[in-house]
Amino acid sequence: MADQQQFNPGVSLAGAVDLEALKHQVKAEPGQAGGAPAAGGYVIDTTENTFQAMVQTSATFPILLLLWVPTDDRLFSIARALGDAVNGLNGQIQLSRIDIATNPSIAQALQVQGAPALFALISGRPMPLLQGLPGDDELKQLTDEVIPKIIQAAAQSGVTGTAPYSGDPDSDAAASTGATGADTEQVPPEHAEAHRLAEEGDYAGAAAEYARVMESDPSDALAAREHAKALLLARSGSADVREVRAAAASAPDDVEAQLAVADIDMIGGQIQDAFDRLLDFLAAGHKGDLEAVRQRLLEYFTIPEPTDPRLARARRRLATLMY
Repeated sequence: MADQQQFNPGVSLAGAVDLEALKHQVKAEPGQAGGAPAAGGYVIDTTENTFQAMVQTSATFPILLLLWVPTDDRLFSIARALGDAVNGLNGQIQLSRIDIATNPSIAQALQVQGAPALFALISGRPMPLLQGLPGDDELKQLTDEVIPKIIQAAAQSGVTGTAPYSGDPDSDAAASTGATGADTEQVPPEHAEAHRLAEEGDYAGAAAEYARVMESDPSDALAAREHAKALLLARSGSADVREVRAAAASAPDDVEAQLAVADIDMIGGQIQDAFDRLLDFLAAGHKGDLEAVRQRLLEYFTIPEPTDPRLARARRRLATLMY
């Protein structure tokens, strides 16, 4: 693997897609007949708006970044091979696919002039792996040798978490699941403005709009869930993961430090870790911080599905610790 470089988002890139791609353009959407393979499982599609949150999660589990154009049929084989390899590893690594035709600033930041390009991402640092179409032997080497080495390198850096599973890649739902594991339900009209703000990366604005929706309809569970996710990303979506984790480790009795690192766990899909971190903090005798921790946990509790067994266990433990 090449030397690491520091990621720094840049300005828009013109001409990232070569003209040859026009000869290979297809109209089918990913997952449709004749189209590219769908996202799903441990494969996600990332945009400029969700990129920073995705980068943060690379401090929890390693990520492959595939810069591609999903309407270019020359790239289907690499996307399929990488997706199959990643999905066969049960969350040890995630594949994040980025359409450089619609997200050019990411290509600019990574100094990529065309698709495909492949990077490994560990703790926020990208490592170049490939530029240009690979041959069959090179693609097999990527899936059979390089990916395991990335997982090993991540483990040596302490990045050993499990990527969240986003559903069957062959299902319609998985085909439309984004980088944050966003819900595939149709956006209700009353949520439209909040959803738009979240899509644009204005998470604080989205949280305020979802709060307004909840005032009008306190029973709106979807608004409550999206409100909690927006608050989470507004607080910690652009945090330096290494600094946050170091601060929490050096100040185990500081509630704000523990809340901040729990946010990072939630963003990375490590829901059980976030729950346990805050509940263990209370169990260690920090009852003076009970209300701050309780409020944050109640916010987190709206994010998983109501039937998630981790949720029931955490609720029971919180109730026990409160009395």
